[in-house]
Amino acid sequence: MAKPLLWLSIPGLRAGDLSQMPRLTARCAAGQTRTLVPSFPAVTWPVQANMLTGCLPSEHGIVANGLYDRGPRGPVMWTLGNHAIERPQLWDLLQQPAGDQPALHAGAWFPMLARDCQAELVCMPAPIHNPDGSESLWCYSKPQMLYGDLRDALGHFPLKHFWGPLAGMPSSKWIVDSAAFAARKQPPDFFYIYVPHLDYAAQKLGPDSPAAVTAVKELDELLGHFWAVMEEVYREPPAVLVTGEYAIVGVDHVSYPNRRLRESGLLQVTVDEQGREQLDFAGSAAWALVDHQFSHVFVRDRDPEVIRRVADLMRREPGIEEVLVGDDLGRFGLNHPRSGELVLISQPSSWQAYYWWFDDRCAPEYARTVNIHRKPGYDPVELHFDPQTRGIPLNAGLIGGSHGAPCRAAGQQTVALCSDGALLDGFGGQRAGGRGELRDIDLHGRVMGYFGR
Repeated sequence: MAKPLLWLSIPGLRAGDLSQMPRLTARCAAGQTRTLVPSFPAVTWPVQANMLTGCLPSEHGIVANGLYDRGPRGPVMWTLGNHAIERPQLWDLLQQPAGDQPALHAGAWFPMLARDCQAELVCMPAPIHNPDGSESLWCYSKPQMLYGDLRDALGHFPLKHFWGPLAGMPSSKWIVDSAAFAARKQPPDFFYIYVPHLDYAAQKLGPDSPAAVTAVKELDELLGHFWAVMEEVYREPPAVLVTGEYAIVGVDHVSYPNRRLRESGLLQVTVDEQGREQLDFAGSAAWALVDHQFSHVFVRDRDPEVIRRVADLMRREPGIEEVLVGDDLGRFGLNHPRSGELVLISQPSSWQAYYWWFDDRCAPEYARTVNIHRKPGYDPVELHFDPQTRGIPLNAGLIGGSHGAPCRAAGQQTVALCSDGALLDGFGGQRAGGRGELRDIDLHGRVMGYFGR
């Protein structure tokens, strides 16, 4: 029987950060360190699905951090459950007997699409939306009563520190402390844990900003605490796998695909009684669901003439490096019905904002708020909440870092470390001296092999 395996998934982790992380490197010193290449699109939902299924979005269906069902519901941002992933995940497979291998106990701690997954031990944010528009803190958990026990022991999950202007260490600390608390009753054989701390300062101020460097050191201290606690829980040191999800790169430019579509008469808006412009999904010939350094452009009725117009328009747009149309999507594993008719890829130093208005007085009411579910696209400017105006400045130029574009340079690579040397055998890296490339989709097979599956 292999030792239990703790897999920590850390967005924004770079090989260069390891020099500031003595606790992490010491924990994995007897194992291996590998360069890890994220698949495109290199953002949270797709990368986590890649790792857990061993497939690309063309098979598992997670093509972005939000999906558009092309119906009256509009885009769905950050609220989907595990059913959206169309391929078996590691816990689905490991919890089944295989030959002479017994069923294993698996945990899924805070991956973004964990609600209703088949892991036996689960926790993820699930605030209760009250009729008056307010939210009450809560988490989805498995077993169902587990979150009540976690709340009693640790307090509510600090959701305001998970994303937005107050994002920081309290959320990551609660995640690792709650994982240790939950594991005491029945330590999982396989425990996948999402630790988001490096994501915030690097996006807000840049990956090499003083705040981002401080975040790296803070995370290393937290991991040292986590190792110590988990060794008590498991009574002997479990094996550890630590992987970055993507690397955040510095940006100094932003594109506005929805504004360009509107200027060309393809995107339509409605105006409410306050003079605020709402995107008209049904009435628009084309609109873009933006997500960091890429976007899906959805074309009504998949009109080939509109697709051609959009492609011609966006190939001339500053900051856009590549426009994928038709068979081009297959080159990146994005040939899935959930994808747009076109995918726009930013240059590495640029990113894409969802704005469609030209006068900030006409922006929808949610634009100046932290409202990840209503905005039809990802909005990192929420990190720059202005305490004086008590709102979000509508200035996308404030963002210092982004990710998501295809990994074509060393600065876009992340890193994988393990305490068990056999886990990452077969790939080039620091210890083996080889040239094999480790991709996010390879990790599924490495974990299955570790457990003899």
